[in-house]
Amino acid sequence: MNLSHRIILRGMAWAASGTVALGLVGGATSTTATASGAGGSATGGPTAPRWVNAWQGSPTAGGTFNHASCPADTGIRDQTVRNIVFLTAGGHQLRVRVSNAFGAQPLQVGATSVGVQQTGAETVPGTLRIVRFSGRTSVLIPAGGDALSDPVRLDVKALQRLAVNVYAPQATGPATQHNNSRETNYFASRNQTSAAGAGAFTAKIGCWMFASGVDVRPDRDVRGTVVALGDSITDGDQSSIDADQRYPDHLARRLQAVHGPTLSVSNAGIGGNELLRNRVPELFGVSALARLPRDVLTQAGAREVILLEGINDIGAESATAEQLIQADQLIIAQAHAAGLRIYGGTLVPFGGSNTRYGGNYGTATGDRERQKLNQWIRSRRAFDAVFDFDRALRDPADPTRLLPVYDSGDHLHPSDAGYRRMADAVDLHVLLRDLRRVSAAA
Repeated sequence: MNLSHRIILRGMAWAASGTVALGLVGGATSTTATASGAGGSATGGPTAPRWVNAWQGSPTAGGTFNHASCPADTGIRDQTVRNIVFLTAGGHQLRVRVSNAFGAQPLQVGATSVGVQQTGAETVPGTLRIVRFSGRTSVLIPAGGDALSDPVRLDVKALQRLAVNVYAPQATGPATQHNNSRETNYFASRNQTSAAGAGAFTAKIGCWMFASGVDVRPDRDVRGTVVALGDSITDGDQSSIDADQRYPDHLARRLQAVHGPTLSVSNAGIGGNELLRNRVPELFGVSALARLPRDVLTQAGAREVILLEGINDIGAESATAEQLIQADQLIIAQAHAAGLRIYGGTLVPFGGSNTRYGGNYGTATGDRERQKLNQWIRSRRAFDAVFDFDRALRDPADPTRLLPVYDSGDHLHPSDAGYRRMADAVDLHVLLRDLRRVSAAA
């Protein structure tokens, strides 16, 4: 048995054990296993999956660059977090995932609720719903675990924002979170999960805490989920706050405009993430391969993956293209073993970014490795298809740099227009070809 096969088996065992843990903690074991990646994979046949992932905030360890904007380093006590999230699919039922994946102690959740956001911390009157876990309003989540809720009846629309409220009555310690959410989130003293208004939510924060996913039972012909796996460029760093301008957001808009079978979009981007290392600080997340089972393979309805990783390995760690190719091959093997198609995204230009980020970001050495990796990705020897983000965003006058209109200003992350251009570079015929074949055959 070679190394890649051992890693595949280890990863699949991790995913299987995680599914059992979700069932034990969050209840609803009948939905947890069947609604994950296998249930909605490309081998799943013409029947639409029961659930799709409509939002994901890939969890990371408690940490912060600024405690005032994200108190995940210490956590909270007798407070309610109101997380504002962007849905990529609509339906009449949803379920919520609350995470203690990186907690050092059990997490006591006193109450959870969801409601459609109206503006700021205010919810649309009449939409707030209590969330239960195995029929209970409270749940104890072991360290390292997640809780998947019972189904909640609530009409939600694709491209709508939802408020996910989590109340922690006891000191949580460092909180599982997703840093740099690009959304304004809120917290309040005491249990405010039943408060529809914004009055109690006087503090604003820039991270999601505890909430890590929302699944929807789709109300239209949504046949599965495409997961965007990546770093800060997938996560939407430098995009406009509260405007949902990440490239997966724009991709979701394109897919929702499709007539006929389509997909939801799950954003598994983490700022600073790498292929090869569990990067310090911990809020950059564990390596893409290590988090693949949780963030991709077991997401509800998962059937396709877009991989865009490696820029931080090159820039921060001086990784070589050869090393990154091996990591990509392991991820591809796991995705294929789970029945998912996987598409490679070429790394975007980063010339000029060295002044701000140092290391090999934007250097001649770094760009040489980026170009080598992109050449391999374009070869299509391993990926099912390629989306050429590099070609879409580069400056024809200087291909080592982003075209100025697509540059946020730091010469590494795209602007809002750049993220929109990335989404436009994703070939929907490729993403939807299997769905159309099944639909035609039916």
